[in-house]
Amino acid sequence: MPRHLPPLYALRAFEAAARHSSFTRAAEELAITQSAVSRHIRTLETFFACRLFLRSGRQLRLTEAARTLLPGVRDGFGSLERACAVLLGEHGELRMKAPPTLTMRWLLARLSRFRQLQSGNEVQLTSAWMDIDHVDFHDEPFDCAVLLSTGHFPADWEATPLFPELLIPVGAPALAEQPPWGAAQLASVELLHPTPDRRDWRHWLKRMGLTEQVPLQGGQVFDTLEMGMIAAARGYGVSIGDLMMVTEDVAQGRLALPWPTAVASGETYYLVWPRTRPGSERLQRLSEFLQQEVAATVLPEVNILQ
Repeated sequence: MPRHLPPLYALRAFEAAARHSSFTRAAEELAITQSAVSRHIRTLETFFACRLFLRSGRQLRLTEAARTLLPGVRDGFGSLERACAVLLGEHGELRMKAPPTLTMRWLLARLSRFRQLQSGNEVQLTSAWMDIDHVDFHDEPFDCAVLLSTGHFPADWEATPLFPELLIPVGAPALAEQPPWGAAQLASVELLHPTPDRRDWRHWLKRMGLTEQVPLQGGQVFDTLEMGMIAAARGYGVSIGDLMMVTEDVAQGRLALPWPTAVASGETYYLVWPRTRPGSERLQRLSEFLQQEVAATVLPEVNILQ
């Protein structure tokens, strides 16, 4: 290593500690001890002859020198990761990013079947919570992603539409024995909100003309469709689900559709990847496979409002 550069492992510890504002969390990420992180930071402070962190009670603050150093270190490791990703994409597994509810309710089973049917086509899936689905192929270590979107992607991306988001109320299995609900019944139960801004219920109620009849105030708020559907299945109220993602649960009696009308949100799940990414042939095979899986799915018999 050139003599004007400090050890890379010390720079990595510095970047992680600066990002987390914590030696403890940096140690957890790097799978080393907190004392090892401290030693790495001391190595850098000796190398640069300056302090990099200051403690104020439990708070860890960057010095002016650390704030000057951090952007270059971060960009440097990003460049290294992208350079290594090129070779991994040519010969290794595909790395995919996807939202958690889609992962649990639909994608995991399909990727497992993809591996079985097409030996050698490994996909490493990372499930990431995203309030608004997003991927940055420049800074994130992914070859592809499945995102919920209106379809406005960068010009150099490939984008395969998989299925539209169809919002529908879901509840406990016992509700399947009841006749389809009306506004009064829906207004009398607790609504479970799978998005903090209540946008899914708001969209469904507006499209159904029920905004004035069914109040949105109150009700437990969750971060994901998955949490809302789990709570609904256990009888804590009625949540909004996605028709494709509840198909298996409805068929096996784990969820019910008390108001069997689905409303299109205007967004669609897409498989996306950069055209310049290595492994494009495997990505195309994966795209075709997922489209076939969607086409083979038999949805519950409900009304669908576009």
